[in-house]
Amino acid sequence: MNDLEKWIGIATTIAREVAREEGTEADRNATWVVRTMAALKESKLTGLMVPAAYGGLGGGLFALVRISEELGKAYSSAGLCFGMHCVGTAVIAAKATGWQAAQYLEPIAQGSHITTLALSEPGTGAHFYFPQTILLPRSADDFVVNGAKTFVTNGGHADSYVVSTIGASEDAGPDQFSCVVIDAQAPGIRWGEPWNGLGMRGNSSRSVELRDIQVGARHILGEKGDQLWYVFNVVAPYFLMAMAGTYLGIAEAALQEARETLARRTYAHNGTQLAQVSLLQHRLGGLWANVERTRQLIYHAARLGDSGSADALTAILAAKAEVAHCAVDVANEAMTLAGGIGYREHGRLGQLLRDARAAHVMAPTTDLLYTWLGRALLDQPILSD
Repeated sequence: MNDLEKWIGIATTIAREVAREEGTEADRNATWVVRTMAALKESKLTGLMVPAAYGGLGGGLFALVRISEELGKAYSSAGLCFGMHCVGTAVIAAKATGWQAAQYLEPIAQGSHITTLALSEPGTGAHFYFPQTILLPRSADDFVVNGAKTFVTNGGHADSYVVSTIGASEDAGPDQFSCVVIDAQAPGIRWGEPWNGLGMRGNSSRSVELRDIQVGARHILGEKGDQLWYVFNVVAPYFLMAMAGTYLGIAEAALQEARETLARRTYAHNGTQLAQVSLLQHRLGGLWANVERTRQLIYHAARLGDSGSADALTAILAAKAEVAHCAVDVANEAMTLAGGIGYREHGRLGQLLRDARAAHVMAPTTDLLYTWLGRALLDQPILSD
């Protein structure tokens, strides 16, 4: 058994024994997946994106996809919360200083620290890469952060937050976009209301105000002005692959629900099994094909990313866009195949469909991904508007 197989095995066990049960409670009560994240920390899988030099597992995009997939199959928010932690970790690790490695990466590898991203803002919509949160210098070594962030996954539960900022001058442009790490206990953090969404109800996706947060220069990731580099070289591939894996898991779970329903149900009036009905066989086959071709695209994209291929970007953009359609379509059609049983309150398929729908609206949205994909294919600047 190689390392990846071992990691997947651990994730599958946590998914089956912890995440699936916790997911029912989390979906009903909109509570964060505390037990699942604790189990992932204890297993050290939270160190997946930490380089081996700092005690981590040194995993790549394919490992991230597979573990997010197993967690997402059991409970969607489990995959999302783990994935966002991994993306935040990858951002910190990309250009980590010795201090940042000791302060963040080593504790993450040891299973004692959760991080996450805080990029989205109230006024920028899907354009999360244009921050309005201000990084104001007080001296060469001291800065103050002021602004607001929205949809912060693991909000209020993470130990640190990777925050995108802009310089304080009125004419500040992309060359003044920076990423900083803010500790959860920093004075001036003001959390909004608990998350209570239609779906993904266990991810604690909250808004936060940052009021005069004091950070030192050592909290800045890379160089000042590096934020767009992080967005397209780290955030985009790791975020899109983590989400692709999670939504693939949702689609697989919905397909399995439909398959099990058709296999066990029998018409009372004539004894015919639903599994024997040609139309239902045909429709189930179509769902399987949808899931399988999407899986192959996602796996292919992750492997291209891990190999450093020049074709990775287009495949990664396409993978996340395509899995959004796949998850929604398969969950929706699975409910149709299941009939009234699938439509019942607090049913598994209802939860999967609500969770799948988030794929189209989470930034970068599906429409934006297809636009970026087209621009990449035409050798046009991705951020041309």
